[in-house]
Amino acid sequence: MPAVSLLAERIDALLPQTQCTQCGYAGCRPYAQAIADDLAPINRCPPGGEDGVAALAALLDRPVLPLDPACGEPGPLRLARIEERHCIGCTLCIAACPVDAILGANKRMHTVLDDWCTGCGLCVPVCPVDCIVMDPPTGRPWTDDDATRARARHQRRNTRLSQASAERDARLAAGAPAELSPPSTAEPCTPGAAPAPDARKQAVIADALARARARRTKPA
Repeated sequence: MPAVSLLAERIDALLPQTQCTQCGYAGCRPYAQAIADDLAPINRCPPGGEDGVAALAALLDRPVLPLDPACGEPGPLRLARIEERHCIGCTLCIAACPVDAILGANKRMHTVLDDWCTGCGLCVPVCPVDCIVMDPPTGRPWTDDDATRARARHQRRNTRLSQASAERDARLAAGAPAELSPPSTAEPCTPGAAPAPDARKQAVIADALARARARRTKPA
């Protein structure tokens, strides 16, 4: 393995594996590679906090830098929670979760696996009915074991998505029609029906959003 790749592996081992993308990269491993290539500073990981910056500085024999405030504020672990009574089963949060911590199927209620959630928050902005919240700090520290498991889940997800993309490309190259398939879900999840065409799905989401907002603003 090239020296830069080995260094990237060592850097990645020090990152928290929340896969939150606050650093500006698509996950912890790409950020580690950018640091190894001298393309990124060591202070762009809010979940790693000041201790993470210090660990990277020691590994790389670089000065310790203050965390870059443009990347976000450090803090304790928060967990995503789906307000299930408002969930419309659109699966957008499932597709956004980098570690397969959300279970559900098309047009069925979703739920978050607390033990798998990294607190990345990537599911929040994609929810069309604003039914995902980040719960207050749990008090449970994010451990090295948590990071190791999160890395493995992220790698499995990336492998699954790459394989699905390759199979789709192979079907298209062979002249076969592209198949409609449900968005990516965690492996234990029961598959749902094929998604509706975009126009119909957007209409359903828009209607559900209006109804959800009406319920929330209705006087008790």
